[in-house]
Formats: sequence, C-alpha cells, structure tokens
Amino acid sequence: MFFGLTSMFVECVEKLAALNMQAARSGLADLHALAQKAISVREPQECIALQGSLAAPTAEKAQVWNQQVFDIVAATQAELVRYARAAWDAQVRQARTLAEDVVKSAPSGTGVALDQVIMASSALYETLQKSGEQAVAFTRSNLEAAAAMASNATKRATEQQSRTAKR
Repeated sequence: MFFGLTSMFVECVEKLAALNMQAARSGLADLHALAQKAISVREPQECIALQGSLAAPTAEKAQVWNQQVFDIVAATQAELVRYARAAWDAQVRQARTLAEDVVKSAPSGTGVALDQVIMASSALYETLQKSGEQAVAFTRSNLEAAAAMASNATKRATEQQSRTAKR
C-alpha cells in the first residue's frame, strides 16, 4: 500500500511538471510571437492595440492552467481517498475479528457494544469522506465561477482598451 501511495504521488508530481513545462513552452512561443509583432509596430495606436490584444488570451491560458492543476490534484485526492477507504475497511475487518475473539471470553452484551462502536466509527468515517468530496465540489464550482468572472472582466478591459486605441 505504501508503494502504491508513493507511486500515486510521484505520478501527480510528474503530471504537474509536464503541465508546467507545457505552459513554459507555450509562454516562450507567445513571447516570440509578441516580439515579432512588436518589431512591426509603427504607430503608438498599434502599440496600445497590441497590448490590449494580449490580456484576454493570457488570462484564458492562466484559467486553463489553473483548471488543469485543480483536475490533477483532485484526481490524486480521489485516489488517496480510495486508498484510505481500503485501509479503513481492512481496519474494520480486523476490529470485528478482534471483537469476536473478545466476545467469546467476555460477559454477555459486550459484543453488541463493540459492534455499535465499530458501526459508529464507520459512520463517522463515511461522513468525513462525504464532507471531503463536498469540499472538492465546492472548490471546483468556486474556481469555475472565478474563472468566468475573470474572463468577463478581461474581455471588458480588452474591449475598452481597443476602443481607446481607435480614438
């Protein structure tokens, strides 16, 4: 199990590193294209229009990158929950076996009490797991809402800058 967790975390780091390399390459390509466009600028209005044309694509790329990072981390978290669930189930099975052994030599009624303790702790674990899933869903919806707001604000600013450049 430990090696499975280690492998999962290494895979997550690999995905994040690949994503960052892709973003760096894309950024360098964008910078090269911008330099080529900047060389051809002759008028101040063209310079302002060039600056305005950069805001929206840059913001959109940042939003996509944020979403991809979130997806990688959320997938890793889901795998971690799966591992934790398997470990928890194994612990519950062990506890039940131990409880059965204890009940054989304990006074009557002890088995029922132990079963209730195990069931209560299982219910608590499931509640915590559901809360974690809800937190991930809430974070995802907030990220999407923030991305939409940022995109709209960037578009408005770009349009305003374009109108100013045309004057």
